[in-house]
This record gives sequence, structure tokens and C-alpha cells, in this order.
Amino acid sequence: MKIELPALPYEMNALAPNISAKTLEFHYGKHHQAYVTNLNNLIPGTKFENASLETMIMEAEGPIFNNAAQVWNHTFYFSGLQQANTSEPHKQIAAAIKSSFGSYAEFKDAFIKAATTLFGSGWVWLVKTAAGNLKIIQENNAGNPLRIGLKPILTCDVWEHAYYLDYQNRRPDYLNAFWNLIDWDVVEKRF
Repeated sequence: MKIELPALPYEMNALAPNISAKTLEFHYGKHHQAYVTNLNNLIPGTKFENASLETMIMEAEGPIFNNAAQVWNHTFYFSGLQQANTSEPHKQIAAAIKSSFGSYAEFKDAFIKAATTLFGSGWVWLVKTAAGNLKIIQENNAGNPLRIGLKPILTCDVWEHAYYLDYQNRRPDYLNAFWNLIDWDVVEKRF
């Protein structure tokens, strides 16, 4: 099965000024595409040749896992963003955030702290546990919560390629900008 780069659900300049078109051109157009290309070059002749990304995430190791997870993670990240807005979580996700973290403000602070303090490159995830609780986890490199039995709800890419062109080494500034772009309707559906 050939893996395809999914289309963005918005124009390249739609996330500006929080994330510039130039950053999206590199992050989506070069990095995300490279993971797709690499994976398509790695899987022919393996047991993953016709497997889903989820199967590869759960069963593969090494380069196949890394590229499959990065394709999946990036697709999940980009599909959870929208043009800048001031909305906050609503409906069931709002209630779950309040139950798990005390308040939206406490959740936001905890998420940003986790993303700021993740050493090196990786992802910060809001996940749903088997018991139905929400928690924030850090995953290094291509780490994906599916692999450890958690349901992804929201993610932030904290690899430098996600923000360096716009924010250089100012990860906290990127995280505050990211917060302006979360599509809470998508997050609600994932919940």
C-alpha cells in the first residue's frame, strides 16, 4: 500500500502569523513529505508492505516505525489546527479537561510546561486513558501514544523544524502561538 501525503485542511498561509507559510512549506512540504517518501522506500518486500500506519506504529521497529509514526503524528498535528481563533474547549472535552486538570487554565499551563521541558525533539500529547481520564504525556523522537495503549486527543510537535524559522530557539513563544491555532471541534471529535 502506497502511503500518501494527506492534503492540509487549510491554505499554506492560513496559520499566519502564528505559524508562517514558510514554516508550513518546510514542515509539511519537506519534512512530512520526507517521512512519507522514506516510508514508501522502506516497506516494499516487508510484512508492512500493505499494512496501515497504525499497524506499523504498533509492530515495527527502527526506521519503519520512526517514519510511520512521524507520518501519522504529523498528519494528526496538522489536522488539529485551524486559523487563529480565541475559542476554548467546549462540550465533553471541556468537562473532561476540568475533571482531569481542575480547570482549562491549569490544563493549558501543564501542557505548555510539558512541551517546554521536553528535552530534545519529540511530541507532547493530550491522551485519553482506558479508564476515560485525560493526561498529558511527553514522547521523544517519533513516540506515539497508540504504542502504549493510549488514545491521542491533541498533540504539539516540538521538533525544531516545527517552529525554528518563525521562533528560532524560543520554544515557549511557539507554544503560545500554537495554542491560538487548536481546532477544538476536531479535538472534541477525537475525544
